[in-house]
Amino acid sequence: MTAVVTVTGLLDAAAPDLPAHLARSGPIPWRRPLVEHLRQAGLTGRGGAGFPVWRKLSTVAEGASPVVVANAAEGEPASAKDHTLLTRAPHLVLDGLQLAAEAVRAAEAYLYVPRGPAADAVLRALPERSTWDALPVTVVTAPDYFVAGQESAVVAAIEGRPALPADRLDLTARSGVRGRPTLVQNVETLAHVAQIARYGPEWFRQRGTAAEPGTFLATVSGAVRQGGVVEAPLGIPLDDLLARAGGPARNLRAVLVGGYHGTWIPASDVRIPLSRAALGPLGGSVGAGVVVALDDGQCGLEVATGIVTYLANQSARQCGPCLNGLPALARTMTALVRGEGRPEQAHRLADLVERRGACHHPDGAARFVRSSLAVFGDEIACHLRGGCAARRTA
Repeated sequence: MTAVVTVTGLLDAAAPDLPAHLARSGPIPWRRPLVEHLRQAGLTGRGGAGFPVWRKLSTVAEGASPVVVANAAEGEPASAKDHTLLTRAPHLVLDGLQLAAEAVRAAEAYLYVPRGPAADAVLRALPERSTWDALPVTVVTAPDYFVAGQESAVVAAIEGRPALPADRLDLTARSGVRGRPTLVQNVETLAHVAQIARYGPEWFRQRGTAAEPGTFLATVSGAVRQGGVVEAPLGIPLDDLLARAGGPARNLRAVLVGGYHGTWIPASDVRIPLSRAALGPLGGSVGAGVVVALDDGQCGLEVATGIVTYLANQSARQCGPCLNGLPALARTMTALVRGEGRPEQAHRLADLVERRGACHHPDGAARFVRSSLAVFGDEIACHLRGGCAARRTA
């Protein structure tokens, strides 16, 4: 067999089949002190929440007969990193799933993925691993809508119910699938788990920052020359990340960081580091690595209103904030585009929906609305005067 090469990142571990994966990354490193290695590495979840992975595994391991789930639900239109990772390196993700299952002594393992090339890659990979994996993996189809990837929605889907989020009284890590402790971990996170098990926490900490080590996969789109999925260290300045996507194609107006639940960064602040420490004071985070560049020929208010309308239509409609609050927010933003309404009404509605939902969807929508109102205040004022700054009319 070809000598194993120490890779430098997730996308560098791409392999179309098991022999290529073995040559690139080597066999699964079983029986490592995984939880301790993850603690030393400082790995946090790459699905959006950013919770320390070792803590999650430790909590799940305390219970009886745990379940582990690799979550590849990627319902946000602007995100493609999980799809890209699974199609290019399915065995790396499946290694991470097996190692996490071993660490918590799991009795069942699942991979939750939408239909398409990513699911096809997994279904091709699993038979190759039949004599290698310690635990069989069941593939569950994820519906292609925004909230289907939330933890409680994932649990519901695995139990055979509609994949809708629920207002849970206990942590999924303690009571998830059929009441058993359940680890739901994003597929990118599991791929990092597999590499940390192979190369160690010190290797992982060679990139990123001391407080936020490692790399992340970013889906960069919009006004860039070469949009797509790129891997970068946490803490990278936003404009350096855009440069990895070919740089801005046109003059920038703002950049959305963190996806449809994220935060707008004005073009004047494009040197901001992509880290919790830098984005936190703005109410933002790297989230699931979605970055959308907006050029100055587009109306930020109109783009933001389209996203808020999408979020309202993608809610589970199971609680008041989703059933009534988000549609009201969308109507208020639409009125601003038409030169009607008041920005303070949108602020008031954002306050009303936040922290009152059955899941975090209303919170993310409220955060996005507040950021849009702050960054595109000049656009709003222009629309209220009957013009549009993007069209150079006032």
